[in-house]
Amino acid sequence: MSEHRPTAGQRSFGVAAAALTLYGIFLRPRVLRWGATDEEAGHSYPGDELIPDPDGSSTMATTLPVPPEGVWPWLQQMGCNRGGWYSWDRLDNGGHPSAERIVPQWQRLEQGQHLDSVPSGEVWFTVAVLELGRTLVLRSQTTLPSGRPFDRLDEPPPRAYADSIWGFHLRPAPGGRTRLVVRARGRSRPRPLTRPMDLLFWEPAHLIMQARQFHNLRTRVSTTA
Repeated sequence: MSEHRPTAGQRSFGVAAAALTLYGIFLRPRVLRWGATDEEAGHSYPGDELIPDPDGSSTMATTLPVPPEGVWPWLQQMGCNRGGWYSWDRLDNGGHPSAERIVPQWQRLEQGQHLDSVPSGEVWFTVAVLELGRTLVLRSQTTLPSGRPFDRLDEPPPRAYADSIWGFHLRPAPGGRTRLVVRARGRSRPRPLTRPMDLLFWEPAHLIMQARQFHNLRTRVSTTA
């Protein structure tokens, strides 16, 4: 009786399955709550209600060495063709450096305003929740796979879409500092196709970009304090 040996393809599949299992158990919880405390991760924030039944959610946080009024102007001028996103500019700002100073003409912000997410202006975030000096929630609604925006809330979403929020919440911290908590929530369809992309690409990518933004914001507010 011959011994059955797994093929190379079966071994590769087994290794991949084991790696995904370990990632889901040990690493993914840390990815989804980078820098956040238990209380911050469990807290509800303005804008959460826009995605009431999310397919995925993350809460990331950092402490900045200035009070909220020193952080808010940097958030208020975010956006392509404005101050940028303070992250990896070659990836999310068309290669243009994000602003290193406060620019007065970019300090006007209002609910419903579109903030370009790409330099062409063909894709954007909508200012969904705005509490001056405290909360800024951006919403992105795109048709898949084209990436074209849709924001007609009075109509059903397309059959394939992604709907997400990116919320920035400023809270005073001891010593004249600020706790910046960033809450992301999303829902997408068709789920059998979008879930693998969330796990393998979007969640790690969000961590990389968000951690970079935290670092660059800390550098900017420290310089201008």
